[in-house]
Amino acid sequence: MRMAANAERGSPIEVAVVILPESSIMSLASVLDPMRAANRVAGRQVFNWRLLSGDGQAVMLTCGIPIAVDGRFSLPLAGDVLLVIAGFNLERYAGKRFFVTLQECARQFELVAGIESGCWLLGRSGLLNGRKATAHWEELEDFGQAFPALTVIGDRFVTDGKYWTSGGASPTFDMMLRLITERLGPALALDVASIFVYDQMHSPTDVQPFVSLGRIEERDPELAGAIRLMERTLERPMTVAALARRLAISQRKLEQVFARGLSTSPGAYYLRLRLQVAHRLVRDSGIPMRDIALRCGFDSLSAFSRAYRREYGESPLRMRNANRGASLTHRPENRNRLSKSPIGR
Repeated sequence: MRMAANAERGSPIEVAVVILPESSIMSLASVLDPMRAANRVAGRQVFNWRLLSGDGQAVMLTCGIPIAVDGRFSLPLAGDVLLVIAGFNLERYAGKRFFVTLQECARQFELVAGIESGCWLLGRSGLLNGRKATAHWEELEDFGQAFPALTVIGDRFVTDGKYWTSGGASPTFDMMLRLITERLGPALALDVASIFVYDQMHSPTDVQPFVSLGRIEERDPELAGAIRLMERTLERPMTVAALARRLAISQRKLEQVFARGLSTSPGAYYLRLRLQVAHRLVRDSGIPMRDIALRCGFDSLSAFSRAYRREYGESPLRMRNANRGASLTHRPENRNRLSKSPIGR
């Protein structure tokens, strides 16, 4: 393998990072900073990267910060690692020429990764057909429906041969640590993680959580277990009594756990969790409201609308319409939604 040979010779691993507009600054940082830190820790250039955009111009991220690039994503292009980062509104930035370039360039790299919505670009190009892949947890179902030739897994990141996919910024950091471990050794990966005070290196098979619990899992495992159970049952929410039975504790104990840990009741937290997932789907997808209601455990559209209005101050339809009329820079309309038509528009 070229990367292994480069490591043995002391030659840097050549990386091309392709970034589309409306990507997350955290996803970009999770790619670049581990490589920068690896160079610093190693005391030499173990990674050498170029940042590329579709047109060679600076890319505006979702936070409103423009990112200068080194050039245009175009042929010929070769190297060791090709990383594709994307976020919202892919149809605006990925046309026929982009996919032709991606398909050809993928042949010239030893490893190709789709990061956050970059996995949709790899899927759309056909590069993932017959392989396992992941996407952001909000979009796993849609990702699987859009690309039936894939095996979609809800893990933090997925590696299948030369093709890797990551569901978000934090999993991307784990993915880069995995790359460093495989190509440059676990000691260097541990040193890089330590620079960022990152004390839990996740494996690719760790499931993407809806809620990032952090130290709660160690400090209060009963609370963490209850939240994880709620995550798994959003479409068919359980009663508080049923939750307690599944967790093998009394209902009173469950209520005390939530009061102590989150200053709320389990029922109120459960409803808030369902509404938070619904809120993301209302803002960032075109999924019909009735389908969102069912996904989030509401047996009718009217019940969903009432609960949503109490939480967010307006109806879900009004929220979606307002979101679509807002600035693209700060209020993206759709995360990806690539059409299923032949390559191109």
